[in-house]
Amino acid sequence: MSVQKEMKEPIDYGDPAATSGISVFDRNFDELFSYDGEDLGLTYSASGSAFCLWAPTAQEAELVLYPSWKDAAQRQIPMMRDVRGTWRLSVPGDLDGMFYTYRVRIGELWNEAVDPYARAIGVNGDRGAILDLRKTDPARWTQDKPPLEDPVDAVIYELHLRDLSVHPASGIKHTGKYLGLAEAGTRGPEGIATGLDHIASLGVTHVQLLPIYDYATESVDETLLTEPHYNWGYDPKNYNAPEGSYASDPYVPGLRIRELKAMIQALHDRGLRVIMDVVYNHVYDGFRVNFTKLVPGYYLRYKQDGRLSNGSGCGNDTASERRMMSRFIVESVLYWAREYHIDGFRFDLMGLHDVGTMNEIRRRLDDLDPSIITIGEGWVMDTELAEDLRANQCQANQMPGIGHFNDGFRDAVKGNIFLHDQKGFISGGFGFERNVKAGIAGAIYYGPGLGQYAQEPQQSVNFVECHDNHTLWDKLVLSTAGAEDEQRRAMHHLASAMVLTSQGIPFIHAGQEFLRTKGGVENSYKSAVEVNWLDWERCAEQAESVAYMKQLIALRAAHPAFRLRTAEEIRDHLVFEDAPAQAVAFTLRDHAGGDSAEHLYILYNANPEGAALKLPELGTWDIVFGEKQISGLEGGILTAAGIGMIVLAVN
Repeated sequence: MSVQKEMKEPIDYGDPAATSGISVFDRNFDELFSYDGEDLGLTYSASGSAFCLWAPTAQEAELVLYPSWKDAAQRQIPMMRDVRGTWRLSVPGDLDGMFYTYRVRIGELWNEAVDPYARAIGVNGDRGAILDLRKTDPARWTQDKPPLEDPVDAVIYELHLRDLSVHPASGIKHTGKYLGLAEAGTRGPEGIATGLDHIASLGVTHVQLLPIYDYATESVDETLLTEPHYNWGYDPKNYNAPEGSYASDPYVPGLRIRELKAMIQALHDRGLRVIMDVVYNHVYDGFRVNFTKLVPGYYLRYKQDGRLSNGSGCGNDTASERRMMSRFIVESVLYWAREYHIDGFRFDLMGLHDVGTMNEIRRRLDDLDPSIITIGEGWVMDTELAEDLRANQCQANQMPGIGHFNDGFRDAVKGNIFLHDQKGFISGGFGFERNVKAGIAGAIYYGPGLGQYAQEPQQSVNFVECHDNHTLWDKLVLSTAGAEDEQRRAMHHLASAMVLTSQGIPFIHAGQEFLRTKGGVENSYKSAVEVNWLDWERCAEQAESVAYMKQLIALRAAHPAFRLRTAEEIRDHLVFEDAPAQAVAFTLRDHAGGDSAEHLYILYNANPEGAALKLPELGTWDIVFGEKQISGLEGGILTAAGIGMIVLAVN
């Protein structure tokens, strides 16, 4: 793509005649120029295509038509200025198969950019593609979705598409591709189920996919896929089009769309919903991104000295508080939900967004489908936005229906992720019981001295491992020098058990079920595939751990008491019981549902020497889970042997 001048020079915000002398930073800019029409981007039909561009600071704008992803321009057609900063053009005839960009003149510079609203793109996302989206629907493409009554009924499984299938023993034909996740009947070492069959057999409800929108060529070049390549994809380039490296042919614009849809349909048909990891908080390059080329200075946040705000640590922060940026984010989310039948959204670095945008997303999704989940990283981060407007845990009470990853619970369970040798509750650390209890209660205010940020349990996403930082197994190796692997396995099992039996939304990382390791690599976002792949040989070797995870998920599904809907229900039914140091015990009382027990007693014991506990006098206690951990159960006394979870019930 040609750009006459690199956008790293001082920015010219346009001819005063175009903006009435008002800078994009002026508080009145949005009032004068924000546009609320429904036609931004391309509107295609076989008889003609209409283009609408928002570029209020441009003095001129052109549509550039290309016959292919690489050939020179066929036509450059001037666009007409219209209301509130828009430019329009209608081109008669069927443009299906053509490619397009916009050129705008900002002062003396002509910048060329891809349409930010482009829904189809060429290889590496350097040109928009014109096509009939209905032709991208697979033969089977239904509105039917697996049922979900409440977010706390979800069990989320986080997965990178390439990780799933690239191991040589995966048994998957379409390695590293959308269609690889759609394959059924795949088998690996010792005949174990792999891929989709493996995931479905676990009993999880949602597959959360690391970025599948189009991300930067610098991360993965779609023209060089025969060479080693890997990236997580947290560097957005084109938000509304799928990534081409996961398609069987990235040169065919409609194919990546069709294959992604086919994958989603295959997951739905197997009872699995799909969560999309979205990264609206920053762009891959604040100077070269399409937003900046088209409306310099508007879409990103800037410091008082003119430098880009960088709370993301990725070089820039998007200005979600600006009306057109907020609108873009909201409409992009809705587009993925409607066009691709996405069932949930995980917002990367959500704490950099503003509360208003997040609430508008939730409001619009509720109108569309209230069962669509919204969760995010509500970390407290520094950015050029007033603290009380940031969509982080401190403002959780202002964002009902939006879940936050519970880092307090995570660190209490396994130890601080940044202090690699620090132990947590499961690994022999002391003094973590109160923070563990706060996580068990779903991060709500449970009582004096016990509470976190949540108003309701659906706002707490409970996890001990994700794509970021060390895997749980690698953290245990770093923090338990001298321990045997068998003891670490017990710690690992206990951590997963705590996630699956606490109030809130449980979240597990792909491979957590077989003690996934990345060989000690902490941040594997661009490491070799051998570091990141799901090791199906390890999965076969750790069959006992896989079976344990399945039992945990089935336990949660069988007992509604682990999935209480409201903070009031939690306070009414959850009672913390007396327990010695390195142990936490609680009961879930008077909450029978279906075939569930009337009372449940749960013990998390992290003391390798075991523990003896007096049981509450609620009836005769029977063993539900963890029989191997019990060395005695009589006279109202439970004696636990070693590290693990025990669940008892009174029916």
